[in-house]
Amino acid sequence: MSDLGALLQKAREQRRLSLDDIQELTKIRKRYLEAIEEGNYSVLPGSFYVRAFVKNYAEAVGLDADEVLRLYNKEIPSNVPEQVVEPIQRPRRSQTQSNDRWGKWGFRTLMWSFLLLIIVLVYIYAIKQPSKDNVDSADQTKMTDQTEAPENNPDKATVKNGDNASTNEPTGGKDEVPVTPPPTEEPVEEPVVPATTLTLDRSSGSTDYYKVAPAGAHKIVFNATGRAWVGVKEKNKSGKYILQHQFNKSGETIELDINGPAYINVGRADLVEVTLDGVAMEDGNAANPHRMQLDMVEDDTADTANKTAE
Repeated sequence: MSDLGALLQKAREQRRLSLDDIQELTKIRKRYLEAIEEGNYSVLPGSFYVRAFVKNYAEAVGLDADEVLRLYNKEIPSNVPEQVVEPIQRPRRSQTQSNDRWGKWGFRTLMWSFLLLIIVLVYIYAIKQPSKDNVDSADQTKMTDQTEAPENNPDKATVKNGDNASTNEPTGGKDEVPVTPPPTEEPVEEPVVPATTLTLDRSSGSTDYYKVAPAGAHKIVFNATGRAWVGVKEKNKSGKYILQHQFNKSGETIELDINGPAYINVGRADLVEVTLDGVAMEDGNAANPHRMQLDMVEDDTADTANKTAE
């Protein structure tokens, strides 16, 4: 076993983590993790992946990855790119002279084409374009021709302004319709959203089982105070992941909306604060992984209050 592998294995055992736990946190195959601890880097798919795997392993067990790579730089194989030497072919003399001749003609043709293009553009935009005075006069003529006098309709009601008041006076028409005021809108009562309650039902090992009421949509917020990994699965431990995130610095926050049971896995409970709809969830605040199962229950507060009133 190499010195680097012994260091990583010791750090893993101090945090009571198995290679399966490290595989779940880093997504690195277990046989590669075993090869890193034994110093057998030939098993890995290539020297390019060695430094990346060692860095992820060190972060998962709470070590400073950059410091570990610096201390064991000589032990980790480096990725040396292969140098490819391409032969240089010298062109023949006659071919070079022919290319130079065609290059000169091509350059001259390009220059004359560029000058001709400039002349055409100047002709189009400066000579063929109508003057501004003609355009303005034409626009004014169109506006004058399209303007029509307002219609005088004696049958319409007129509004007279008095002292800070306006009244509608009838014009003497036979078919006058009285003006009715608009109907008043009744205020709409907003539904009352019940508060979220979080009850610890039981604990088994490093997993806490909570009852969440009311059942429905809820928001989980993760606040990081250091480098840690979190994951959330649907329904329970056997469900599929709906969130996997690696916090790299303190102060990072991530939110997740759920609409049913969920399983929360926190790699470092002392470096992540978890809240559900603003309610803090106790995770032991220890430098170990912590897991929480959230089960939805119906809110029976209203039923209990009705039974008490009877």
